[in-house]
Amino acid sequence: MNKKITLKINHVRKSFPGLDQPVLNNIDLIVNSAEKIAITGVSGSGKSTLLHLMAGLEKPDSGEITILDTNLGSLNSDELAILRNKHLGFIYQFHHLLPDFTAFENIMMPFTIRGNVTKDKVSVVYKIIKKLGIENRLNHYPHELSGGERQRVSITRAILTSPDIILADEPTGNLDNKNAKKVFDLFLELAGEAGTSIILVTHDLSLAKKMSKSYNLTQGNITLT
Repeated sequence: MNKKITLKINHVRKSFPGLDQPVLNNIDLIVNSAEKIAITGVSGSGKSTLLHLMAGLEKPDSGEITILDTNLGSLNSDELAILRNKHLGFIYQFHHLLPDFTAFENIMMPFTIRGNVTKDKVSVVYKIIKKLGIENRLNHYPHELSGGERQRVSITRAILTSPDIILADEPTGNLDNKNAKKVFDLFLELAGEAGTSIILVTHDLSLAKKMSKSYNLTQGNITLT
């Protein structure tokens, strides 16, 4: 049986003014349902740019990116926002929590945007919260949380809607080694339970080894390692 293709990148090229060569040069990549992909490379190699293209936050100079057979280039800004809310989850190195909202309000934000907060959804959220060990920190604001707690909140927010894909950009980059391993392993466990594909951008080869496939981005080209 053929695997379901969640995301496909076809001959994508991206350049920026002032650079001698493209940041991304004819990139091809296929991510199947529930597949866990790592993309490694040195700082400035274009990893984050590639992730932004996958999210529709930037447009390629040429080529196509499709998510669940939808070509991102065919969507307007409102349609892209709907697609991101429905199908994508995001985890960043610096969590991007909203400072004026509590941990719980930050976690529930995707459902709040959708306007469909229900008791069943809250019940599912609490199961994830308990597994991540932040049930006693829900009424605290981001500045009152430790780095590890903020990242757990970010992971909960990203995964609670069971998105088709989670885009993770150095998700443990600001944590110490012990917390990084613990948080990342919990993240993989929860994503596995949800059947969510992961595209992880990282310079940490120990994290990349935990994924089902690992690619390296060098001088605009991507290769399977």
